[in-house]
Amino acid sequence: MANTCLQFTGFVMGFLGWIGLIIATATNEWVVTCKYNIHTCKKMDELEAKGLWADCVISTALYHCITLTQILELPAYIQTSRALMVTASILGLPAVALVLMSMSCINLGSEPESAKNKRSVFGGILILLTSFCGIVSTVWFPIGAHYERSLMSFGFSLYSGWVGTALCFLGGCMITCCSVDTPAAYTDNNRFYYSKQGPAHPGPASTNHAKSAHV
Repeated sequence: MANTCLQFTGFVMGFLGWIGLIIATATNEWVVTCKYNIHTCKKMDELEAKGLWADCVISTALYHCITLTQILELPAYIQTSRALMVTASILGLPAVALVLMSMSCINLGSEPESAKNKRSVFGGILILLTSFCGIVSTVWFPIGAHYERSLMSFGFSLYSGWVGTALCFLGGCMITCCSVDTPAAYTDNNRFYYSKQGPAHPGPASTNHAKSAHV
């Protein structure tokens, strides 16, 4: 019962984390940068929000975005972050589906419990890979933006990526740990099998009984 609750909790955390990573991937307010120094940007009331797919100019009367279509001309941190976040968004779907199908309340035919555990472990590993892609992207991107331009603050997209990464990591760990078969289960199964089969070598006992009857 405890493992079932942990597995369900890990599934919910992994699912919410995956949604957070999708939101971070789809939005463009990762970091807020400034072309000039901070005081000049505040006086001009003109800031720039930088994301994976576009650069947006933010001011009181304007919000204009320029799509980053020159893939080969983009810095390495943007290209890598794009690839990792898209990979995380794609990996999350089979990961969530595998963990969902391994729940104790869902039965796919007459499959054994060991098959469910293997499927759950594989799903948990995929969720951990998703969190790994997210943490690399959400850490490398602001560092790269800081070296390229003056970094003023983090955007809500980056916070969404951090929260999603943390949830995926915790959920993946919980799912993987609670889905591993314990040695006690194998011991109980062996005892049950031995009790059904009886003694392994009944031959000598029956022979001695026959000799005593003959005498």
